[in-house]
Amino acid sequence: MLLDKTILELATGLRSGEFTSVDLVNECYDNIAKYNDKVNAFITIIPRETALKQAQEIDCKLKIACLPARQENCKLLAGIPFVLKDCFCTEGIKTTSASKVLENFIPPYSATIYKKLLDAGAILIGKMNMDAWGHGGSSENTDFGSVKNPWDTTRVAGGSGGGPAVAVATRMCVFAVGEDTGGSIRNPAGWTNTTGLKVTYGRVSRYGAIAYASSFDTVGPVAKTVEDCAIILETIAGVDKFDATSSPNPVPQYSKLLNKNLSEITIGIPKEFYGDGLDLEIKEKVLQVAADLKKSGAKIKEISMPLFDLCLPVYYLIAPSETSSNLARYDGIRYGNNRDNFTDETIRRILIGTYALSAGYYDAYYKKAQQVRTLFIEEYQKALSQCDILLQPIMPNNPPKFGQLLSDPLQNLLADIYTVSQNPVGVPSLAIPCGFTKSGLPIGAQIIGKMFSEELLLSIGHEYQKLTDFHTKKPNLQI
Repeated sequence: MLLDKTILELATGLRSGEFTSVDLVNECYDNIAKYNDKVNAFITIIPRETALKQAQEIDCKLKIACLPARQENCKLLAGIPFVLKDCFCTEGIKTTSASKVLENFIPPYSATIYKKLLDAGAILIGKMNMDAWGHGGSSENTDFGSVKNPWDTTRVAGGSGGGPAVAVATRMCVFAVGEDTGGSIRNPAGWTNTTGLKVTYGRVSRYGAIAYASSFDTVGPVAKTVEDCAIILETIAGVDKFDATSSPNPVPQYSKLLNKNLSEITIGIPKEFYGDGLDLEIKEKVLQVAADLKKSGAKIKEISMPLFDLCLPVYYLIAPSETSSNLARYDGIRYGNNRDNFTDETIRRILIGTYALSAGYYDAYYKKAQQVRTLFIEEYQKALSQCDILLQPIMPNNPPKFGQLLSDPLQNLLADIYTVSQNPVGVPSLAIPCGFTKSGLPIGAQIIGKMFSEELLLSIGHEYQKLTDFHTKKPNLQI
């Protein structure tokens, strides 16, 4: 199967004439026909003929642009099919954020990352299912039907970006771009055996992304391998005149900086992240990551992050406060939209946020949470002064059966316990597959570094994927 190959392998094959972009696109659509009815990953599927026309044009360009004398003009993503989480505006293509509020919304403009990918020659084949507005950790809180986990279709795929991760896991595309506000890339990556990167805040433009919590939102890649994520990131990262929060820091050629000697790397193990509530199989597999990297020369150091217990209350005061403000633009009184179109989870977050911002409660809740957020920043700075990266679990448990999180809203929030402290701080985190449970469900680990340390995280993750083959495994969906 061509779609089992990495982006670099596909790019090499396209340039050598071993296969064509048309072949790749047809294989994607063949897999969509086989698998999407079983997993419900797509909200919008671009017509096959539209994608094939683009592929044919790319194939013609590759024959010219990739002559030996013109190799420098040949972009690695040219002719590569991809998908987007349905929170990114795509001019002329429906964008819903998985909510019936936007069921028929056709954006008049495109998100910056979408334009960058098109400029690189990548081919969009679909917009992906998710928790509506990004509100959830299971991709059940969607108005377009729940996303199912391809490793066990009675279980959730993770959220809010379940659709993009499932599409990569089932080879219905080569890669995806998602949005991570509190784990929405990393959570489904961990539960579907894919690789996902939550970038430093501002590393990638948010222009054209439908906001959940504006000071937490980040845009990043989901793919089969760390190397693929590096190639995607160097394409989509960079300053954007349309996003004042985007960083002017230069964008390294991440894919050419992956081979790093780990002998000078110290991996921090925050003991608070391995205590009560963490499934023992997950704990064992994540700690094995440290043991494997130690064999490559890395040093291991146990550290302490005592503010860990406060991460959930801080996140779930600030994020709902920002979403209550962001979603005010869809208010039924002002614009005629029916408030009944909001899911229970979205209504719950709007109410919490509005309450926290209201007169008499602002100082006690929202302001206090922002003060603790500053303490979190200091906590991460202190932890990362003792080591180069932190190794943590992604999720405390295996993907639950459908309905388990919906029936217990508090448990739904607790599922994010390991992923919500990084977004308020702004630091990057890389999710990588690290094994399977005895019952065959995927387990993921996340490695976290200082702001703008994506180069380091990617190089360490790449080394780990050279040592192991977990990331090459794919679900056996019966056709």
